[in-house]
Amino acid sequence: MSCSGSLGYGGATCLSNVQRTKKQQQPLRNSFMGTKSVAVMKGWRGKDGYSNTSKRVGVVQCRGLGDFVGGDLVWLDIDRWLSDVEEHKALAIYPPHEGGYEGRYLSRLIRQGYYFLDLSARGLGDPETTLTKIHPVYPPHVGKQPIARWYYPPEVDYRLEALPPNAKGLVVWILEAKVLSKAELQFLALLPTLRPNVRVIAECGNWRKFMWKPLKEIAGLTTSEEA
Repeated sequence: MSCSGSLGYGGATCLSNVQRTKKQQQPLRNSFMGTKSVAVMKGWRGKDGYSNTSKRVGVVQCRGLGDFVGGDLVWLDIDRWLSDVEEHKALAIYPPHEGGYEGRYLSRLIRQGYYFLDLSARGLGDPETTLTKIHPVYPPHVGKQPIARWYYPPEVDYRLEALPPNAKGLVVWILEAKVLSKAELQFLALLPTLRPNVRVIAECGNWRKFMWKPLKEIAGLTTSEEA
């Protein structure tokens, strides 16, 4: 039995255990979309009766249109995104779990002249009080300092007064909005009515692709037919 040295692992690999037929060694070729390598598992027997005694893990490479023209540059729904933001003024978005896609849509709003206020729903407190009223904040006293109370201005009104004259408006981007109650989502959906220069984008969950719906529909203020 002839053996050859393995440079990767420093051991000897017997040729009799890694022999492949020409049919098994040739990868499966897809016309135009790329190649797929064959995965041969232990104990697999082909049509020609050849039994494989070793284990081989194949890597599947799937190619699409985005691999040739740039997947980050192909966004066919940007115009609909901009029109829905202006029409509904409050949207519930569902980005993919891996993240990164929402930044493309955020950048287009920045190009339109919007400024952003990023807030996390966790620890936000009452949205109405935090965004539109003077609200108290209790800093942690760590058991040593006396309990203090600080008052902060309304987050939305403070940002609106600081906007430059050429700004189109303020976008309140709420992260992890899936933890908010229906009453809190209803206030966020009505916030553009109270502050006409405000747009609300709430991340209410995740989906396989980037999608959005009117926040009023998610909060139960309107039905899907009315939206």
